[in-house]
Amino acid sequence: MIKTEAQIKKIRIAGKILASIAAEIRKAVRVGITLKELDTLAQKLIRDAGAEPTFLGYRPYGAAKAFPASICASLNEVVVHGVPNGYKLKSGDLLKLDFGVTYQGHIADGAFTVGLGTISEEAKRLMEATKNALTIGIKECNPGKTLGDIGWAINHYVTKHGFKVVKGLTGHGVGIELHEDPPVFNEGQKNTGLELKAGMVLALEPMVSAGDPYILQLPDDSYATRDKSLSAHFEHTVLITKKGPEILTK
Repeated sequence: MIKTEAQIKKIRIAGKILASIAAEIRKAVRVGITLKELDTLAQKLIRDAGAEPTFLGYRPYGAAKAFPASICASLNEVVVHGVPNGYKLKSGDLLKLDFGVTYQGHIADGAFTVGLGTISEEAKRLMEATKNALTIGIKECNPGKTLGDIGWAINHYVTKHGFKVVKGLTGHGVGIELHEDPPVFNEGQKNTGLELKAGMVLALEPMVSAGDPYILQLPDDSYATRDKSLSAHFEHTVLITKKGPEILTK
């Protein structure tokens, strides 16, 4: 789980590419654009940057087939793994975009949520709470802390703000493979679980529901909240250093 300096150098480049492309995609998100158009844009930007779209052709654990796109585009109650299609975004939608970048065999992973046009006050609070929970989880990424500290911090913040961490979905190690050990749960107990060490690279990704924390797997292999309540998702790839966390996808 400890990456070498040479590996970290390339993961860091992948993270910078991802961050710049995320900014471009965020600008392109607007009412009327299709999810497929966003996917086409993302794939072009990634390849133009000298990298590869990590998700394209990737088959995650539990999926019936390989993922057919470069980004996951998940709407409203869909939490993750939504497949981009011809759907045109409309005012009120809550869109989660998640993608990975592979640079010379090294991977960074990130996600963000965007509200389209006029969204509800609940949706605004949900996005804000999820984004802040990620920041709070990252603050726990110090040598000597534990995975349980990260999970406790995220869940405590989310619960305090009236929302629920989605059950059954987690963050993960990342860098050489897209999904590596250890799993990074969004709930836990302080001072429990694996001890964090300098050189670990983790993808932290709070996934939060405005209602039911339980999920269903849909026919396209995406996951949605069981009660169809709104969900939000933010993710960063984080390097643990002796001085503390370094966000590689910021």
